[in-house]
Amino acid sequence: MIKLCIFDLDGTVLDTVHSIAYFCNFVLEKRGIEPFADEEYNYLAGGGAPNLIHQALSRRGLDTPELFEEVFAEFAPMYRDNVTYKTTIFDGLKEQLDILKANGYHLAIVSNKLDAQAQAVINATYGKGYFDYVTGQKPGGPVKPDITEVKGAFDYFGVTPDECLYFGDTSIDMITGKRAGIFTVGVLWGFRGEEELRANGADHLLRTPGDLADFVLNYKA
Repeated sequence: MIKLCIFDLDGTVLDTVHSIAYFCNFVLEKRGIEPFADEEYNYLAGGGAPNLIHQALSRRGLDTPELFEEVFAEFAPMYRDNVTYKTTIFDGLKEQLDILKANGYHLAIVSNKLDAQAQAVINATYGKGYFDYVTGQKPGGPVKPDITEVKGAFDYFGVTPDECLYFGDTSIDMITGKRAGIFTVGVLWGFRGEEELRANGADHLLRTPGDLADFVLNYKA
C-alpha cells in the first residue's frame, strides 16, 4: 500500500527554469559572460546550484576555482532571496496534490536545490506545511542521485521503499528512485524528455499534471 509520494522540486512540482535562467544569466552578464537561452537551462540545471554554476562556466570555457567561487557567492543568496521570481506551479498540479492529501497520502520534496532555497520557494508558492517534508542539499552534503535524503524521508515517515512512489523529471531523479528501490515515475512537463527518462529507468511516465492523482489512486504494485 502506498503511503508516501516523494517529489523532485525543479521541473516536477514547480516551473523554475525561467527563474533559474534569469538569475544565472544576471551574474554571468555582469561579468561579461555570454548568457544562455532559457531552454538551455533545462540541461544546465538539475544537479544543484554549485553544479549549475560549474556547468554554465564550463560551457563558456571559464570554470576556474576563483571565478566559480565569485559567481556562486553572488548567485546563491540572490536566488534564495528572490526565489519566487518567474516561478509558478504547473497548471493543474496543486489540484491533483490536493486530491492526494485528501485521500491520506503523505507528500515529500527531496530536491538538489540548496535547502534554504527549497524551503523558501515551497513555503512561498504552496504554503508552509503544505508538503509534509521538504529537504534540499545541505551545506557540504550529498546531492541526488545519492539517496541519503531519500532515506531520511523513509525514516521520517517510517515507511519502506515499496510503500512509496518517486516522481521526477530528469535522469538524476530516475537513477535516484531506482537506487532507493522505489517505483519511479518520470514526469514529462519538466526539464527533460521521454527518451532520457526511459533510458534511466523510469517505471512509468506521466504526460500531464492532470494525470497524477488518477495514477496514484489506482496504482497497484
